[in-house]
Amino acid sequence: MEENVKVAIRVRPFSDRERLRNASCVVTMIDKMTVLYDPANSKRDPRQYTFDYSYWSHDGYWERGDGYLESTSPSYVDQRKVFDDIGAEMLQNAWKGYNCSLFAYGQTGSGKSYTMMGFGTNKGIIPIMCDELFSSIETKKRSASLDQEFQVSVSMLEIYNEQVRDLLNLSLHVRGGLKVRQHPTKGFYVESLTSHAVYSQADIESRIVEGTRNRTLASTNMNSTSSRAHTIVSIYFHQKSRNNAGQFVTKMSSINLVDLAGSERSDISGTSGDRLKEGSLINQSLSTLGNVIKCLTDKTKGKQFVVAPYRESILTKLLKNALGGNSKTAMIATISPADIHYEETLSALRFANKAKNIKTTAVVNESQTDKLVRELREENQKLLDMLRRGQMGIGYTEEEVAEMRHSLEEQLKKNQEEMEKMNNSWQQRLKEAEAQNKLKLEEERQEQERMKSVPHLWNLHEDPALTGMVTHFIIPGKSKVGTLKGTEILLSGLR
Repeated sequence: MEENVKVAIRVRPFSDRERLRNASCVVTMIDKMTVLYDPANSKRDPRQYTFDYSYWSHDGYWERGDGYLESTSPSYVDQRKVFDDIGAEMLQNAWKGYNCSLFAYGQTGSGKSYTMMGFGTNKGIIPIMCDELFSSIETKKRSASLDQEFQVSVSMLEIYNEQVRDLLNLSLHVRGGLKVRQHPTKGFYVESLTSHAVYSQADIESRIVEGTRNRTLASTNMNSTSSRAHTIVSIYFHQKSRNNAGQFVTKMSSINLVDLAGSERSDISGTSGDRLKEGSLINQSLSTLGNVIKCLTDKTKGKQFVVAPYRESILTKLLKNALGGNSKTAMIATISPADIHYEETLSALRFANKAKNIKTTAVVNESQTDKLVRELREENQKLLDMLRRGQMGIGYTEEEVAEMRHSLEEQLKKNQEEMEKMNNSWQQRLKEAEAQNKLKLEEERQEQERMKSVPHLWNLHEDPALTGMVTHFIIPGKSKVGTLKGTEILLSGLR
């Protein structure tokens, strides 16, 4: 059954920069309607847009002693309300076996990362969803039969300068980034991306903190903690149980949470050099995303022979299922209330207004476990036959044949890993993940102890969550500091 993408708009408070420039508010919200006034022409009728939700978070709150921003006005919408409207429904759909996607869109500094990840006690959609998921699993375990099993794993990637990077496995560094391949039934996927089994809310939170720490961040005048890459957190949720016929059935769901890099104008944000290149590639991928949404909107209006340009960017390849395939999808567009950002706010509202017309068709991902293993074996046999025959070389160059052979071998390897995962007990995978986690915690404990007695340097960042993430110990004698390899304290990043 087709259903429209759900769209929400959220307006944030004034930033320090906007207050310094004595900015005025040009946004109002009335129920589900968002109204935008043109600061250059007060006589012009305001632009009005209606969405599934319009969230007013500009004012009407106070900061509690623990840092949480609590409502003092019926119009103010806090982090929990956003989750209850959007995140809770996604979680319910995941339990039913549907794929779910949520992505945040907006100008740099408009509050996307705050809405998705949160800050301090003001948890965003992603951490609240993880809390609720494991709380529900614990509740169901108490009443579940011995045959029932719940499995959760997580992956986290970023798309930086059109290259894919695994944020939970930095050792997996490939020149040019990880490859994006296409599976005949599952669609686009990232080759060699690691997914980690998690056994508790604290475990998944530590994985997300680890990934957040590794994100590529660069300071711009517009937003000193601006995300310089698109970030995708994927939570894979499997439920195994017996059906009425006594057969084992697996119900699978993937929850994709996408924090898009902010769009920006270089003259406003003050970018130059490497940061300008970053900005141009970010804007290019967002422009491609806009073109895809326009094509999908045209399709819903009955236009024929419209082909969405998914292949024109890495971002749109990976969002293909979310935008036009097997997924229940929602979008949050965050906007600035300031008159100095009128054009960017108008652009975001137009983008969101197009997105609400997209229709997706989600299906329950439920299969007999034995059937899944059998299908993977059959597919592996076909791939092996193709490799043995070597008939893919007709009409292709040697380089193309080598690339096709490599692609087949990688798919064969991936299928083999999938079968091994299904055959291995989940408890075994959890024990391995728990052992790795204990090792990591011990290493962090030893580093903390060492910091008490050994002189060291650590980073300061305007985002407190990223302060102290980089530590350099000063060894006895001379220590060289620089960007060249071989120095004791190696500094790297944008220059």
